[in-house]
Amino acid sequence: MLYYLSQLSEKFSALNVFQYISFRAFGAAITAFLLCLLLGRRVIFKLVSLKFGQPIRSQGDLNTIYDRHSRKSGTPTMGGVLIIFAVILSGALWARPNNPLVWLVLGSMFALGTLGFVDDYRQVTSRRNAANGDNKGVSARAKLLAQFALAAAVTAFFVYGQTPKPLGQAIFLPFVKNPIFSDLGFWIFIFYGLFIAGFSNAVNLTDGLDGLAIGCTVSVAAVYAIFAYVAGDFRLATYLLVPHFMGAGELTVLCLALAGAGLGFLWFDAHPAEVFMGDTGSLAIGGFFGVVAICCKQEIPLFLVGGVFVLEAASVILQVAVFKMTGQRLFPMTPLHHTFEKIGWDETKIVTRFWILSIVFAVAGLSTLKLR
Repeated sequence: MLYYLSQLSEKFSALNVFQYISFRAFGAAITAFLLCLLLGRRVIFKLVSLKFGQPIRSQGDLNTIYDRHSRKSGTPTMGGVLIIFAVILSGALWARPNNPLVWLVLGSMFALGTLGFVDDYRQVTSRRNAANGDNKGVSARAKLLAQFALAAAVTAFFVYGQTPKPLGQAIFLPFVKNPIFSDLGFWIFIFYGLFIAGFSNAVNLTDGLDGLAIGCTVSVAAVYAIFAYVAGDFRLATYLLVPHFMGAGELTVLCLALAGAGLGFLWFDAHPAEVFMGDTGSLAIGGFFGVVAICCKQEIPLFLVGGVFVLEAASVILQVAVFKMTGQRLFPMTPLHHTFEKIGWDETKIVTRFWILSIVFAVAGLSTLKLR
């Protein structure tokens, strides 16, 4: 919206700065940060007044960890509404409103945030004792169906929204100049479905300790802001031999808005957390990354840039697979951060070290821009 102020630059030359993506991206980051900082306390009070406290379920034989986490019982959840609101409002203000990719990403984030909100709402309003193991939230099957439905809509945009052979159907591998698949046909729906649902759930699995998921979110969002900027700039994309996707540059604004919102939310989510993002925030953030990666044709690097999310999800998948095949547990407890809790690491140390890993993964992923 503010982009249109640049059209008045003939009368007021200073307004010409609004045409630059870099300026608007930093403006969005600051706006989102301030929104979270200024509204955070009010949102927390509102969630507390509505009694939207996080139920903590018993972990059976893992009583040491349970006792530690039981102290957090009642901490308000659904704080993800603050992140989503800050990103959408900042994006609407600072990004070009005539760019369809902007609304595709924001719409996806809102849709998955709504799914997460319903799940959180059902859980916190349940009158059943959380210790009995019942989960009255949205079932895993229903979540996956909703995530795949969203992914199908996103895929349809890329498959049918461009002609004759949309770049959106191509899959690129870092270090390789040309696409490894130029047209996957119907399989692109399967790939994008698994991709978006996978990262949406990966962030959700990571969100188990104070500040863990949102801290990692900031580093991933910062790197994808750079990826989006490069993909949207023809000269930079040509020089770095990465796919140029027209309009992707505007996603830089959204990525930095998420980074700013993440820092603002971390102000309240740092240990000891005053609020949790819940499924409302984690599903939305994971889906955001998945759709942005598709829009700037940097899907595969997300597995490296979002390495912490991948490790957390992989630990759960491996745990289930190994247990079904052998009856033995590969890890003391999953997701992975709980393993380190189990062996005695302090929560703050785990979170800090995972943040460090996230930054290392992000820098390693960013290096793929020059390795083609």
